[in-house]
Amino acid sequence: MDQSTIIEPLAPQTRIVAAKPAALQEPRFFRYALTFIALAFLAFFIVLPLVSIFITAFQKGADIYFAAITHPDALAAIQLTLTVVAIAVPLNAIFGIIAAWALTKFNYKGKNLLLTVIDLPFAVSPVIAGLVFILLFGAQGLFGDWLFANDIKIVFALPGIVLATIFVTLPFVARELVPLMQAQGNAEEEASISLGANGFKTFWYVTLPNIKWGLIYGLILCNARAIGEFGAVSVVSGHIRGMTNTMPLHIEILYNEYQFSAAFAVASLMSVLAIITLVIKDIVAWKSKSI
Repeated sequence: MDQSTIIEPLAPQTRIVAAKPAALQEPRFFRYALTFIALAFLAFFIVLPLVSIFITAFQKGADIYFAAITHPDALAAIQLTLTVVAIAVPLNAIFGIIAAWALTKFNYKGKNLLLTVIDLPFAVSPVIAGLVFILLFGAQGLFGDWLFANDIKIVFALPGIVLATIFVTLPFVARELVPLMQAQGNAEEEASISLGANGFKTFWYVTLPNIKWGLIYGLILCNARAIGEFGAVSVVSGHIRGMTNTMPLHIEILYNEYQFSAAFAVASLMSVLAIITLVIKDIVAWKSKSI
């Protein structure tokens, strides 16, 4: 063999040293400065307003606080909000699963159009959505005469509030499940069907366990958005005190009437619900990563 073709082995002392990531080479002062700016921004725009809500809520004492949150109008607003959430979130969950299944498990024309329609509530103002429901179901709307003749109330009643909330929160579950189901592919479902399982068993025992954390995550986001929805609900509710006011609408009325302590008392309840939602979201995210 020609000596020129002999490949010399690496010397034992030779080591390949991986280059440091560029982020670790930044000056310490620069990293601390960026961290401080981020924390200061969060403190000023999130923590400080949140703390001020509770300070203002208890400013006139605990008696005024509990009187505000136990007032009949406040209790009616809380009950209506929870009722709307209890109806809208499960319906959006069912729609989200069906839409994600249709978008990821089948090939057909019009998939991009369906995805665009699902994203529509992100682009359309909630106030515009509320006006659309008024044009459809209001007294002078497209179906107004028929609804009046059959004594059916949609707007200025619970059904209209539920419809507006469903529209605004429509994309959250579907948008959480679509990329997850795309990444998982169809291999497990195809194997299940080839072994004789029907569609329902395949979904219940194969698909659902694989998407459960993404589904829970989407439900949490949908729930948080439904509790805090204001624009669309404000248009279709009619602001009937003690009947069609959700918690955000009740807070607005109290604030406009200069009942600041009462308004912030109800707002503190919404803040507590938001904090609980964030904690549950973080727990779900941690659980999904640990599996």
